[in-house]
Formats: sequence, structure tokens, C-alpha cells
Amino acid sequence: MLSDTSVPVIKATLPVVGEHIEEIATRFYKHMFEARPDLLDGLFNRGNQADGRQQQALAGSIAAFAGFLVDKPDQLPDHLLSRIAHKHVSLGLGPDQYQIVHDHLMWAIVDVLGDAVTADVAAAWDEVYWLMANTLINKERGLYNAVRLSPDTVWRTWRVAQRIQETDDVVTFIVERTDEREVKPSLPGQYVTIKMAMHDGVQQPRQYSLTRADDGLHRQFAVKRVHGLATPDGEMSSLLHDEVQVGDEVVLSVPFGDVVLEYTDRPVVLASAGIGITPMAGMLSHLVKSGSQRRVMLLHADDSAASFPLREQVSQDLAQLTDGSLHTWFLEPSEGGTAADNEFSGFMDVDAVELPDDAEYYLCGPLPFLQAVRSALVARGVPAKDIQYEVFGPDLWLADFQ
Repeated sequence: MLSDTSVPVIKATLPVVGEHIEEIATRFYKHMFEARPDLLDGLFNRGNQADGRQQQALAGSIAAFAGFLVDKPDQLPDHLLSRIAHKHVSLGLGPDQYQIVHDHLMWAIVDVLGDAVTADVAAAWDEVYWLMANTLINKERGLYNAVRLSPDTVWRTWRVAQRIQETDDVVTFIVERTDEREVKPSLPGQYVTIKMAMHDGVQQPRQYSLTRADDGLHRQFAVKRVHGLATPDGEMSSLLHDEVQVGDEVVLSVPFGDVVLEYTDRPVVLASAGIGITPMAGMLSHLVKSGSQRRVMLLHADDSAASFPLREQVSQDLAQLTDGSLHTWFLEPSEGGTAADNEFSGFMDVDAVELPDDAEYYLCGPLPFLQAVRSALVARGVPAKDIQYEVFGPDLWLADFQ
């Protein structure tokens, strides 16, 4: 909770800070990386920096947090903070790095707003930062403690045991442990971070959803090649597709991620598009492994049947469930495919299927897909609290605050 001294200052300055927050975030990252280029080696994803997504995500999260402190002082944006905390621990972020961020962020605020940043204004925004930072530090400490690890020990070496070419641009990697240490179990829907040296020697991290429930010996994840985007955005996927072969070793974090399938008896609807199928595949695998009796519907949109990643795996898992069904939407429909076969043409339309009452919903796919499907569900009367979504990369949407 903000101090009584800071509340009126933040309330008065939030509009102007909000108006300039993206410029502040951009200046902040530029200034920090010029002073500390080592932070781009293994911690920050330079692809997200290059296309501006990280700057936008930071801007949105700071503005959302400050807005809560002013408008809802008895609450915290738990969904936002949880998502950030899980991403941080998957990268091995430690408490010490918050001071580095603080120093460069406060520099950027003064650099952009100039004389408007009086001593009182600086003190108030310093308080906002440390309220958010300390909340995240505490959440992250809890996540590290839950797996009995530290920022330095979340990493583990695995060996590639199998490569499966799912589609022209998606490969599944099955990796096996290289020692006898216990494998930290994953929850349905979680991801791991892979950290690899790029061709220039710089270590880069990327997160990939686990696509199958644990067996204690292996991990499984799928990687889509990023086409048509300038380096460094597609460098990790290209390296994995072109160079990582069976027998090679890779470094992965333990599993994290806050969009996790709840264990209830309620029906569950999984809606995905493209490579967004990956966390859904993991959830389905966990449901099968647990012998679930829930009604499960998988709704998936893709360019065509041929580009549908993991289709064989998810179809087999759905067939093993007591009440599992698959409904697909393809921009290039299969020859002979009809609504009677649960196949539709065009973009996903949730009004085309009969959704179960009192269901829980999990969404994953490109941002326009997430926005369209969530809006359609809310319009049908589905409570927002029953709709969870996963965004690959920085969360530029923050739908929980709209």
C-alpha cells in the first residue's frame, strides 16, 4: 500500500507518466544495456528487445500496478504479478538484479520528464517501484523454495533423445536426463526455458511449453521455426531446427508458468491456434495420465490440416478420455471436411459449437485470436474468471485489467 504522502503525488502524475511510459521503458532498456551489456547474455531475450515487445510489456505492467495502488489500494494485480514472477524464476533472476533495474528506470523517468520530476515525485515513484519489486521478490522466493532451488540451480543439462518432424515448420524435441538427480515435476500447461549460445557466442533464453506429462526421465517440447522475421527474433528456433540433433545436450530450467489446468470435475474447453496447441497438448496429456473423467473439448484453428502441430498426439489423447472431442477451423479446409466431422472453414467461431455449461476455458494463440475468442466467450456469458490465457513472449494484452 502506498504511503499517504505518495498517494496524491502518484494520482496527480500517473496520467503524464502513463502518456510517456513507453518512451521511458525504451530509454530505460537502452541505457541499462549500454551500461550492462552482460545482461543480454543469458538473461534478457534480445528478440523481444529488437521488436519492442519487452518495452511495451514493462510499460503496461508498471502502469497497471500504479493504477491499482491508486484506484484499488486494498488489492494487488495478482495475475499480472504471478505471470511476471514465473517468467523471472524460469530465467534464474535473483533479487540483486532489481536494484540494477531500479537505478536505470529512475534515470529514464528523469531523462524523459525532466524538471517535472521533483524530489517528491521521484520519491513517490521510487516507492511504487519498490512496492512492486518487493512483491515480486517475495513471490519469486516462494517459487524457488517450492522446488527447493535457487536462481543458480534452476538449470539442468538434458540430452536430445528424439526429434519428431510434426509439420514443415514444427519439430518436437524429446530430451532425457543426463544424471540421476530427481526430475522436478511439471504441472499441466507449464513451460521450460532453454538457454543456448547463439552463433555470436551470446547465451539467449526462450520459453517452450511442455507438450507431454512427465515420466520422471524425459521432457518434451515443440518448437516452431520463426519465418520472415529479422534476427535475433528467430535465431533460437532456427538453431534448434537446423543444428540440434539427437545426442546433443541442451540446458533447460525447471518448469514454471502460472496458466495451469485446475484439477476439478468441471468441463474444460481448450482453445488454441497454430503453435498455441503446445500447452493444450500438455494439459491433455496430464488429463489422460490422471485418468480424468471430465468432459474435454479441444477447439483448434490453423491454416490447414497439414499445418496442425501435434495433431496425432492430441487426437490419441482425446480418444483415451471418457468424453473428449476435437473441433477444428482451417483457412484451407480439408477436401470433404464438414461440420458433421467437427471441421469448419475460416477463423474460429465458438458460436458454431455447443459449449458445455459451467466450463473452465484455457486459451493460447496469437494475440488477435486471444482477443476474438475471449470476447466471444464473455459475450456468451462466460465469467472472465473462468477464462485463462497464455501469451508466448511478453504479455502485451493484460486482459485481466480490461
